[in-house]
Amino acid sequence: MKEKPSVLSVLFYKYREIVMYCVFGVITTIISWLVYSICELAFSSFHVTNPGVVKFVSWIIEITGDNTDVNTFVVITLSGMISWVIAVAVAFVTNKLWVFESKSWEGKLVWIEAITFFGGRILTGILEILAVPAFVSWGFNMKLFGIDGLPAKILISVAIVILNYILSKFISFRGSGEKAE
Repeated sequence: MKEKPSVLSVLFYKYREIVMYCVFGVITTIISWLVYSICELAFSSFHVTNPGVVKFVSWIIEITGDNTDVNTFVVITLSGMISWVIAVAVAFVTNKLWVFESKSWEGKLVWIEAITFFGGRILTGILEILAVPAFVSWGFNMKLFGIDGLPAKILISVAIVILNYILSKFISFRGSGEKAE
């Protein structure tokens, strides 16, 4: 007599893609936060001295209405950019192999997946890079675990995970039903 599958296994099978996306999304987000935190701490004593850079960053701060100083703005922005690049590389591999199960490594397919994936991530990456300093300037500039801007980073990360799922499912890996064995 065959044993009836548990409710959890039925739910997992039914929602496997979303569950796997959430699991790998959390892993990727944690990697992003760790890299952001390491960078923010490593760059915290960084001081912008180039007059041209100070003028340009001051102009950006003025346009955005940001109330942080030039050095903090540069550190938060640079930390966000570095954490984003590393997180996107991790996300591409995990999404391709384990979330959307696009197992083919045929050159043209991988190229299309990579271009659309990274293109989507560039859009959401720009959103994240701009949104974290903006949220910091709008009052989310509390320190969490000694890290400037981390509450804003967490809030923006949740929205980015949802948007990235939509872009990956319907653009980057839309043909992943034809999986290589």
